Amino acid sequence: MMSDNSSLPLLLVVACVLVDVDGKILLAQRPVGRGMAGLWEFPGGKLEQGESPEACIIRELHEELGIEVKAPCLAPLTFASHVYEDFHLLMPLFVARRWEGTVRPLEGQKLVWARLDELRSYEMPPADEPLVAMLFDLL
Repeated sequence: MMSDNSSLPLLLVVACVLVDVDGKILLAQRPVGRGMAGLWEFPGGKLEQGESPEACIIRELHEELGIEVKAPCLAPLTFASHVYEDFHLLMPLFVARRWEGTVRPLEGQKLVWARLDELRSYEMPPADEPLVAMLFDLL
């Protein structure tokens, strides 16, 4: 039986699996000074008040990576639901294979393009880890 986590605040974060023409997937390393620094994750960020998940990921990809993704190029893929010590994370995950501009690290993060079979070699936050297994089935 699961414990009652209803007293924890819900944090809604949106992420995106960017897949390039060679089928490689972009991972971003959380920079020093942030929670879970050094871990690798799919790019994204916190949903702001009144913002749709699609608008959030479009904004975050622009702010973090300098690319423009159009809403029709975002496909809902899956989601993560994970209980951390201080909050419950709910993270819709989109996939995008088309964007405008060149991916570049605008927030001091390291970036890597990895093949699907390489993803497990990158240490990820607990909420991201189960998504890798799902990607094998969905991509």
